[in-house]
Formats: sequence, structure tokens, C-alpha cells
Amino acid sequence: MLSANKISELEKLRTPFYLYDMQLLEDTVSEVARLSEEYGIEVHYAVKANAEGRILDCIAGHGLGADCVSGNEVLCALEHGFPADRIAFAGVGKTDEEIRIAVGNGIFSINCESLPEIEVVDAIAGSLGKRANVSVRINPNIDAHTHKYITTGLEENKFGVSEHEFGPLMELLGRCKNINFNGLHFHVGSQILEPEEVFSLECRRTDEIVALFESGGFHVENIDLGGGLGIDYMDPDAHPIPDFRTWFRTISDNLRSFRGRRVHVEPGRSIVAQCGSLVTRVLYVKHGVSRDFMITDAGMNDLIRPALYGAYHKIENLSAAARGEKDTAAYDVVGPVCESSDVWGEGRTLPAGRRGDLLSIRSAGAYGQAMANRYNLRDLAQAYYIG
Repeated sequence: MLSANKISELEKLRTPFYLYDMQLLEDTVSEVARLSEEYGIEVHYAVKANAEGRILDCIAGHGLGADCVSGNEVLCALEHGFPADRIAFAGVGKTDEEIRIAVGNGIFSINCESLPEIEVVDAIAGSLGKRANVSVRINPNIDAHTHKYITTGLEENKFGVSEHEFGPLMELLGRCKNINFNGLHFHVGSQILEPEEVFSLECRRTDEIVALFESGGFHVENIDLGGGLGIDYMDPDAHPIPDFRTWFRTISDNLRSFRGRRVHVEPGRSIVAQCGSLVTRVLYVKHGVSRDFMITDAGMNDLIRPALYGAYHKIENLSAAARGEKDTAAYDVVGPVCESSDVWGEGRTLPAGRRGDLLSIRSAGAYGQAMANRYNLRDLAQAYYIG
């Protein structure tokens, strides 16, 4: 919890705004970098989670690579010090211009997600007089036990190539003249809270598929197991740094094809989520017939996750804590946007609130500011940093 003096300083700022704890980010990235070296697993930060400049500078400064899903993310990663040979570029719908950016900058890998995409990358690389490093994203057909909007590894997802296409895929790779086959890429979903169960299964399936490709004459030099490690949204202070060690150890213990290959992972949420909060001001406390409403100046345009798929974020009343408020009440905490889904939480027990109180919506460092928009022509929230 922030000190009363710090809360007093924050109350002078225009709300809503994002507040980033840079010391927590530093501690988290340091832990990831240490485990990367200890287990020999290369880490690429998923830029889509948060592309704020100071955050990228911190992560790049610890030697991590970048996982990008657009041409602009590739350019942004290069601008903030991620070396080209540690940048991977994934995504199901890469445009020709984005492919030119990736090929032209000689990045580590373009992770192709369909046979037609491989054909296009081959043609564009040829037109540029270059060879493109290409990995193929495979659907391992694994249920990650997560929300349907963030599971990505099932056979009928839009992502990746499924097993029924493996024969035509190998034939195509053999025909391409401007592609270096770089390896295989897997990703089963996000916010995975059972890392040992899910990732051990992913490793076993990966071993089977690696063996299949190598029996077909394709040496798999790189294995990218994606990201997906979950965080504690319910009690962020209890677990400010996720259990990266269990994730890395599970891979090390279960991936038989580890030896002699480079193994990669792509954490995003687990690195940046807990260091960021969305700070908003209470505009009104409205008393209904059977429930009370706390109406804030931050809305779904600032942090879309709760409205998009009912995501939970812990809510704290900073001002009430600073004044030592003892009374509590249950509130539906809602935003100002003209949509019924613009709700931060229903029936949340909080210290008694009043107009002007600052609320902190926790664990918002990932997919918060990065997904913000100007719906209702609302201004984008500013970012501030502490630590």
C-alpha cells in the first residue's frame, strides 16, 4: 500500500492515469533473467502486453528478447534496444508490408501460422533478395483450462497449423527457395494457473511433433513454447512476482527434446501485470434501492478486460486508507461509458467512499494501457512511474 504522503501527491494529478511500480518491474525482470540463465531457456517479452517506452527499456536492458505481433511492434522493439536476432514475429494476419519489415531487418524468426503465409513470406523474401528465418506455429490441441477468449492451442483455433496439414506443410517447406526453416512454435493460451499440469502436457506433445518433423528430414533447431503463465489477480500483494521457477523447471524436467536445441518462451502478462495499476477518481456515490454504486472517471476505454470477458481486478480505495476509514460498504464500482458492461466489480466490499476518492484498480500493467481506446472521445490515460 502506498504511503499517505504518496497518495496525497497522487490526488493532485488528473485522473484517470496508469501508475507503474518500476522497482517491482526491475525485480521481476531480474528474476526472469536469472532463471533464463540458470535453465538455459531464452526469454522473449511479449510486447503486446505493454509497449510503454520505459518498460521496454527496462526489459531490453536485462537482455531479454522480444515477441512481436505487428510490424510496428517489431520497429518499436528495435527502437528500444532489442537486438534483431532476438526478435520473433508471430500473428495470423501479417500484411505484406509487415513481412517486408521483418525480412528487411533480419529478425530471429517469423513465426508463420498457415501454409499460404509461408508461400507469401517465401515470395517477398525472394523479391528482396534475402532469405527469411521461418518457424512454424503448431496447434498442439491442448486445452489450457483458461477463458475461451485467451485459449489458443486447440485444433480449431485460428492460430497455427494443425496435424492434418503436416504432410502438405513439409512438402511446401521443401519447395521454398527463400526460407530458412528455423524451428517450431507452440502456444496453448494465457493466464495459466496450473503450470505443471499444462506445460508438462505441452512438452510431451512438443516432443512428439519434433520427432515427427525430424523423421521427415527437418532439423528443429529452435523450440518456442510460447507464454501463458498466469498471475494472482485476487491478491496481487501476496504474489507480486509469479512463479517463474515452476514454469521453467517444468519445461526442463519434461521436454525430452531440450538437449542440443534452443528453447524459447514468451511471457508478457506475467512480467508486467502486477507492476501497473489504473488510478481513477470517484465522481459520485449513488444510492439505489438495493445496492450502492461508486461511479468512477475511468471506463472500459481505459481498461477493457472486465467489460470484454468479465476479468477480475482487485479494487482499493487509496484515499479512504489514507484517512483511516473504518466503515465499509458493498458497492457496484462502475465506469462512465455508455455501455452496461462498463463495470469494474459488483458487490465489492470497500471502505466507505466519497466523491473525490482515488481508487486503484490493480494488476493492470498488462493489456490495460496497451488496449486503451478513445471510445466516447475520452482522453487516453497518462502514465506515471514510481520507484
